Amino acid sequence: MLLPSDFSLRAWEYVFSPSAGTWGAIGSSLCIACIVTLVNILICLPAANVIARVNFKGKIWVEGILYSPLIIPPFITVMGIHITFIHLGLTETILGVILAHIAPTLPYMLRALVISYQTLGFSWEEQAKMLGAGTLNRLRFVLLPHLLPGIVAGSSLTLLVSLSQYLITFLIGGGQVVTLPIILFPFISGGDIAIGSAYTILFAGIALFSLWLMNSLLKRYYKTRILFIR
Repeated sequence: MLLPSDFSLRAWEYVFSPSAGTWGAIGSSLCIACIVTLVNILICLPAANVIARVNFKGKIWVEGILYSPLIIPPFITVMGIHITFIHLGLTETILGVILAHIAPTLPYMLRALVISYQTLGFSWEEQAKMLGAGTLNRLRFVLLPHLLPGIVAGSSLTLLVSLSQYLITFLIGGGQVVTLPIILFPFISGGDIAIGSAYTILFAGIALFSLWLMNSLLKRYYKTRILFIR
C-alpha cells in the first residue's frame, strides 16, 4: 500500500524519548561534521592554491592521491584506516572518527577550492600588494571574499557526506561514538520501519537546515559587503 492504513505518533514519541539518545546522536553528528569541515578548510586552502596556480613535477600524481577517496571503494579505505587506528589507539574515540571522516570528505572541499583559485589568478593580489596591502589584508580583502562561494560549496558537501557516514563511524567508533546514522541503520535494516522512517525524516531535515543556514549566511555576507562598499 502506498498510504498507511492508520496514523500514529508512536515512532516520533520513541525518537524524542530520553531513552532513545536521539539528541546526543544529533549533537555528536553535528560536532563531528563541523570539526571535519573546519579541518578540511585549513588543509585545502593551501593545497588548492598550489594545485590550481602552481605547476610542478608530479602534480598529476599528487592530485590523484588527494582525489583517490572518490574512486577507491569506501570499504577498502576504511579497513586500512581501522587497522592503522587500532595500533595508534584511536579506535572508539571521537578524534579517531573525525580523522577518519576527513578521507571521504576532503576531495569535495579540495575540488571546490581548486575551481575558485583557478578563477582568481595572481593579478588582484599583485595589485593589492602594489597598493600597500600586507599578507593578512590581501587574505582578508582579496582572497577570502573571492574564495567564499567555493568554501561554502565545499563545506556544504563536507557536512552532508560527514553526516551520512555509517560504515566509517561504526568501524572506527566501535559503537562508542553514536551518531544519527548509527541509530538509524538498525531500524531501517530490519527493525521497526516506522521508527526508521521517523529518523530518516529527521536526518533529511537536519541536512536541509544545514544547507539553508549556509546559504542564508552567504547571502547575508554579500548583502552586508555591498552595503559596506556603497
